[in-house]
Amino acid sequence: MEPQNLTCVSEFLLLGLSDDPELQLLLFGLFLSMYLVTMLGNLLIILAFISDSHLHTPMYFFLSNLSLTDISISTTTVPKMLVNLQMHSKSITYAGCLAQVSFFSLFACLESLLLTVMAYDRLVAICHPLYYLVIMNPRTCGLLVLASFFTSFLTSQLHYLMMSQLTFCADTEIPHFFCDLSQLLKLACSDISINNILILFIGTIFGGVPLSGVLYSYYRITSSILRVSSSGGNYKAFSTCGSHLAIVCLFYGTGLGVYLSSAVSSSPRKGAVASVMYAVVTPMLNPIIYSLRNKDIKSALWRITHRIA
Repeated sequence: MEPQNLTCVSEFLLLGLSDDPELQLLLFGLFLSMYLVTMLGNLLIILAFISDSHLHTPMYFFLSNLSLTDISISTTTVPKMLVNLQMHSKSITYAGCLAQVSFFSLFACLESLLLTVMAYDRLVAICHPLYYLVIMNPRTCGLLVLASFFTSFLTSQLHYLMMSQLTFCADTEIPHFFCDLSQLLKLACSDISINNILILFIGTIFGGVPLSGVLYSYYRITSSILRVSSSGGNYKAFSTCGSHLAIVCLFYGTGLGVYLSSAVSSSPRKGAVASVMYAVVTPMLNPIIYSLRNKDIKSALWRITHRIA
């Protein structure tokens, strides 16, 4: 195939999850429903945090930022897919594709770092309860979120610069529902060895290090809980981090599932289907998990409902 310079590539084709015309309407309804549930659930958590003074604590401050990140992840990928399904089009502009790669890496990395920060928050709350409000003061909380954001931003810019230097072949079909970085690299005609090394390095640092931080935090938390003599104390201590632990398992579990499915399966479409769990389902389930398991959130939402009524 003749390689063509990147400046000559005006658009890519997103092949989506299926070529079956009869499934297009079903997929549109399904993903529209999931997107609306994602928006509603996460916006309710942000609204509860802003409007209820009882939730003005470090844990809920981090949770509201996680909800904002979940909204951003879904908004990066789902609306474009819905437009393509509705318009029976598969195209995405070159600039739009680069934007998707950049924003998706930004918010995925940010979610990973926020989950680590939330694990550290639970560690301080359970292992050092007397110093909790001193250590996790508003300034420290703000700095942790800002540091997570700027680290994620630098990562996304690395991905952007990496992609902007590539040249592509005449084939610009992406077997995915959004511009996935790994699929874009497969379309490149230029040497991608440096890109692969960078992706491996970034994935190890921003996947492995945050996960190690979460595991270490829960090792310390578990050790501290086991030293509590009463079963009621054990339950109360663990119940404060049960929702966070469930979200951590969901986030890293689906991420690992996407990686394994793409490594084992020869079909790119199967990898795209697995990515739905990571990019669409996880942001939708996060607020549901926190709402069902958290009395403070449920009470705050109940008070908001009564005020509106």
